[in-house]
Order: sequence, then structure tokens, then C-alpha cells
Amino acid sequence: KFNGELVIGLGDETGDYTRDPVAAAEAVGAYIDDPAAAAHWRKWADRVAAIAPYMTTHTVGVNPADNFTLALIAHRDPETLAWSPEPLLELPPEDPPPVSVPPWWRMQKKHAMFYSTQGRGDHARLMMTIATFCTDSVEEARELDRFGPHLRAYIASLEPPEYPWNIDHELAGRGQQVFEQTCSMCHGTYGEDGYYPNRVVGLDEIGTDPRLARHAVEESDAYIRWYNQSFFGELAEATPALGYIAPPLDGVWATAPYLHNGSVPSIAALLESDTRPSYWKRRNYDSTDYDTEALGWPVEVLGGGKDTLDDPEARKLVYDTTLSGYGNQGHTFGDHLSDADRRAVLEYLKTL
Repeated sequence: KFNGELVIGLGDETGDYTRDPVAAAEAVGAYIDDPAAAAHWRKWADRVAAIAPYMTTHTVGVNPADNFTLALIAHRDPETLAWSPEPLLELPPEDPPPVSVPPWWRMQKKHAMFYSTQGRGDHARLMMTIATFCTDSVEEARELDRFGPHLRAYIASLEPPEYPWNIDHELAGRGQQVFEQTCSMCHGTYGEDGYYPNRVVGLDEIGTDPRLARHAVEESDAYIRWYNQSFFGELAEATPALGYIAPPLDGVWATAPYLHNGSVPSIAALLESDTRPSYWKRRNYDSTDYDTEALGWPVEVLGGGKDTLDDPEARKLVYDTTLSGYGNQGHTFGDHLSDADRRAVLEYLKTL
């Protein structure tokens, strides 16, 4: 939700992956009486147990999808997709690199699905990789492939919401000029003749937390080979780059937090790197709690990490940018702008 309204395609930044999911998965079984349904549940719960150690994050909101996909792949035969109770590949690290959930409407423009571009080719096949959870044969996967392209087409048809509050269009016009001089080389231009370059920015240039990209390129050779020789790799390809793709910015004002790991709570902080807090938590999780000046979440800035709090439930809400993969550095391209220019760019982004 955003501003109290359901927005189809807006990534959910409230998911809680800080808890061990095994107990919850097992508890579901108490509500199932039908033997056939119970067998399906048992298979699902066993798969949850197998990947649970690889999907626990440090904070609420970030997503471990990249890591638990690798854990699933490690248990699958690439030719048959049969599940092996024992891993066939070395398992990924138990501390997953965090990712922020991107909005679906970006799929209209992106050639590569994922942050470090490892998902290229047929996006329907890429999305179907989640079938490695409980789909145990190529025949079952091909059945899913009958409607996978329709799901992809629906996702690509989605449009971002319109900014629901007032916009200073004169200021936004000045902001467009600054944006096109400063940001458009990576993020593209907008409007009737807009152009999105699908540009990958190398780690040396972007400077953001490198863990996700480095893991995808330097530590995932076996997973890449698995994918590219599997059913999914018939039409899609895992080809990660040592960097991150600059996303299209349609509806960007609604997609806090920012960077691939969700480490920056507002666009204002993204454009002025020395204002980014090292330790923070959302003021609350009400979808109407939004900062129309900073374009992002109102946050409480903390003096330290989780250890400074006594309440375990409060601890899991803390975003600690000193942790591996959670860094908020880099993307300093707005630092040279004047305060007035940054304000104008923020106003322009409301129009996208």
C-alpha cells in the first residue's frame, strides 16, 4: 500500500524475514485434514526447512530472494529438476545479501530483470525460477510455462501511480533541466520521447555496497552453470555484471527505501550522501507516513545498532548500514548539486 491505497506492482518493503520460518511452516500442518493436501504441505514445509538457514535477514523489510533461490538450486538436478534432500552444490552463505523489492512496472523498460543484470532473455522463464521451490520435474515446469508469458505481459502492462499531492510545476521544470544534465545518462529521460538506456554502472563508478554484485560474479559460477544448462536457461540466461543496473525512475517517489539493498530511506538522502543515517528505523509502518519533502520514509535516527535497544521486536526494525551487504555508501552523483538544484530535482521526480 501507499498512502492508504493498494498499489498493484509496488514492492512490499514490510516483509519480515528476521524470524526462522520453520516453526510457522510446521504450524500450518495442524489445519490440514485432507491427506492429499497434507502431502503437498509436507513437501512444502520440508523445502522451507531446507532453505531456512539461508533466508534470515538482519532487519525487517529487506528480502533474501537472491540467496534462497541459490539454496533451492543447490538441491535440484539441472537436467531433471528433481529434488535432492542432500545439496548437489555448495550452499550459499547463511547471511544473505539484502535486496529491496523493486516495483513491477519497471519491467516495461528493463532488459535485465535483476540488480546485477544476471536475469536476461525471457523474463517469464526468469520469474518461473521460483518454481524450484516445489516443482519437481521438467514436465511440471513446462506446464507452468504455458501461462508464465501471460503473467509477464500483465506485469509489463502495469503503470506507476500518480503523485497524490500538489506539485510545483515551475520548480519541477527547472528540476527536469538539472536531472537531464546530471542523471539522464544512467536513468534515461521521460515523457513522450523518453529513452531508457539500460545502463550497467560498474562498482568502481557507482560505489554502492558491492556484496550482492560480487557474490553474483565471483562466488556463483556453479549456480550460473546450473541455471544456463537447466530448463529455465533454455530461453533465459544468468549473466551477472560486476555492477548494478541504473533503474528507470517511473514512480520512483513511491518506492522508498533506495539503493539495491534499501539502505537509504529517502531520495533527498540519496542525493546528499553525507545526510544518510548509519543506524535508523522507520517511524512507523503506516503507508500514509510519508515525507513529501524528502520523498521517502520518515525515520528515527539512532546512535547505534541493535545492541542499543533492549526490546527484541524493536531490534529487528533497525537498519544497520555497518553490516556486510547493508552499506549505504556510493551513488554520490547528487553531492555536487546546490540545495536549490536538489530541491528542484526532487520536485521533478514527483512528476514521473
